[in-house]
Amino acid sequence: MFFEDIKLAVSSLLANKLRTLLSLLGMMIGVAAVVTILTLGDSASSSITASIASGGLDTVTVFPTTGEATTEEFTEQFGVTLQNEISGLATVLPINRSTALVRHEHESGTYTVMGVPSTYAETNNYDVAVGSFFSSLDNMNRQQVIVLGADVAADLFPDGNAVGQVVSLYRNKAKSYTVVGVMDAKDAGYTASYDSSVFIPYNTYVQRFSKPRVVSQYLVKIADGYDTLQVSDDISAYLDSIVGSDGYTVFSPATLAEMAEEITGTFSSFLAAIAAISLLVGGIGIMNIMLVSVAERTREIGVRKALGASPQVIRGQFLTEAFTLTLLGGLVGIALGTVLSVIVTNVVGWSLDISYTGYAVALGFSMAIGIFFGWYPAMKASRLNPIDALNWE
Repeated sequence: MFFEDIKLAVSSLLANKLRTLLSLLGMMIGVAAVVTILTLGDSASSSITASIASGGLDTVTVFPTTGEATTEEFTEQFGVTLQNEISGLATVLPINRSTALVRHEHESGTYTVMGVPSTYAETNNYDVAVGSFFSSLDNMNRQQVIVLGADVAADLFPDGNAVGQVVSLYRNKAKSYTVVGVMDAKDAGYTASYDSSVFIPYNTYVQRFSKPRVVSQYLVKIADGYDTLQVSDDISAYLDSIVGSDGYTVFSPATLAEMAEEITGTFSSFLAAIAAISLLVGGIGIMNIMLVSVAERTREIGVRKALGASPQVIRGQFLTEAFTLTLLGGLVGIALGTVLSVIVTNVVGWSLDISYTGYAVALGFSMAIGIFFGWYPAMKASRLNPIDALNWE
């Protein structure tokens, strides 16, 4: 019986193609809007998370607050202490930074100079484009070697071939450093502008370039199997106990990623709820069309009742027609929403993240609306008096 009702519904819809299309428009637009908004929300969240992840979701950065209260605590040795006190820390790298004039022949510029251990690039998922990062032996021997960020290399060596050349770093006086590597381009993170930075060995920095009283920051790598957010909280609790909450700042890309997902998810849900209003409008249109259909087919209903069709059969026929109409509108709306999502993500440069949840919600909601708004016309048809229906002109 159900398949027979489907055939009757399809025949009725095809008999009035223009009216069917106009009835579908509201449902199609509503479903397409919901699918597009949820898909773009997921795509935006994924793209933001991927951008944040480039800085390492398994890293935490600790920034000491400069001042007398923190100078005694935040030394190079404090990184070892922190690793011993907190579970889940794979590596803690002390990092110093400042700005300086860097010159090569007639080219020069002011860039960030970072004194880092030899494992900095590996820990920070930072790749070398040409040459190599300096070694632990370079750091141990306080060698005056330097690695250039992508923009710095392009500025100072517009013709390329930076590796093996000598640049001058100006602090109180100029000192010569040999370029051993050039880094790949890397998007600026929340703790560093990589492309406009130069990197020298940590020991070279603190003994030959500058003598800082406090380490500028600590890059903490979280061990496998540990939750970054939980370890970040543990670090904060430990630092509170020794320097107070005003003595430091802890930054975690994972925290930003979580916040970004929550914000984009909430915003997308809010917009999708607004877009779903158009589904209600589409449902009202379907009810109107179904009432017209009942009026047009009153004599047909009378004939079917005279031949023994029960009210339940008549009601099922018209409910199936409404259900088929909204199902078709939902499927077309999903296809339209997907196409729009692909176009928008390509234009703005996001990675497409299909929202299958959005598909299910939009399609389910559209079918529920079809049944809800089709119920009254179906009930009206099923309650028609056979004699009155047969005499209907």
